[in-house]
Amino acid sequence: MARAAVLHAVGDEELDLRDDVSTVDPGPDQVKIKIRATGVCHSDLSTMTGVLPAMPPTVLGHEGAGVVAEVGEHVTNVRPGDHVVVNWSPDCGTCAECVRGEPYLCMTFIAQAFSDPRFRFGDGTPAFGMAGSGTWADEMVVPYQGAIKIDDDVPFEYAALLGCGIPTGVGAAINTARVEPGSKVAVVGAGGVGLSVIQGARIAGASTILAIDPNEAKHPIAKQFGATHTATLEQLEETKGLLTGGAGFDYTFEVVGKAAAITTAWNATRRGGDVIVVGAGAADDTFEMNAFALLFDGKNIKASLYGGCDLARDVPRFVDLWRAGRLDIDGLISRRIRFEELNDAVRALRDGDVIRQVVLFD
Repeated sequence: MARAAVLHAVGDEELDLRDDVSTVDPGPDQVKIKIRATGVCHSDLSTMTGVLPAMPPTVLGHEGAGVVAEVGEHVTNVRPGDHVVVNWSPDCGTCAECVRGEPYLCMTFIAQAFSDPRFRFGDGTPAFGMAGSGTWADEMVVPYQGAIKIDDDVPFEYAALLGCGIPTGVGAAINTARVEPGSKVAVVGAGGVGLSVIQGARIAGASTILAIDPNEAKHPIAKQFGATHTATLEQLEETKGLLTGGAGFDYTFEVVGKAAAITTAWNATRRGGDVIVVGAGAADDTFEMNAFALLFDGKNIKASLYGGCDLARDVPRFVDLWRAGRLDIDGLISRRIRFEELNDAVRALRDGDVIRQVVLFD
């Protein structure tokens, strides 16, 4: 039996931290991973509140890394003992999205996750994994495409963040927006993913990077990661005038997951510029734009799901950037905690007191 943090009902504020949970045996195309580190991401909180769908009882967590424990007979990409990053949105390779070269849009395995429970309680009750994952557990089973091999010298707490926060943020700047050198960028929301967007824009060579967040305590942190300027919402118009002559930014990223934040991003963007939606919003939170402005402002609004990443391709790239000193992973980690502190971690996340918390498993 193993430990796991379980959500029994959407809306619960406390997780059930159990020690009687086991995984199913891996099938011929599956991999069992012993989790060594997992991040506490805002999407986990969104699953608890119902913004993101779940099938309770659900083992939460989707951002993790660990060691391969077992592999199915058809698995050839990894073997027991390999260090891996968990890909919470594995690509099947055969659906229309995968064939088009858009693996981040593949829904094959995520759809299966709502009918295929991969955990069981001690009394035999089946349990699902968040988005088909469930990294807030000692071990988990994923399709082989969900295990991305990584070099053994990459610390597990760093590798965990390569499973969601970093690819979502850095990828949004590099893959989705394709930020050009010398361009002017604004980022609405300076949380963990927002800071990764800032890093991506810096890596891409943006000359001006404005971090926009109502919490001024986050402003100096944003500058540590590459923001050249900061502003609150009240300061945005004045700052836009100073930095762009009032024209607006070439690229503006929304990293909050709110319709109001998308509107803020739209208004901060120049005519012909790009608005990149990174945050995961609620299904009933509607963004509105009048048809005249949509056409005549010439702005582009783009979704950036999982940073437009192919993790098999991009994880090694991110590791190389980290080795070169161009990607700061350690600075994103506010604190390292134990499994028993997960409910405290959720409260800290809800209060907005942290960038990224990482759970370290023995």
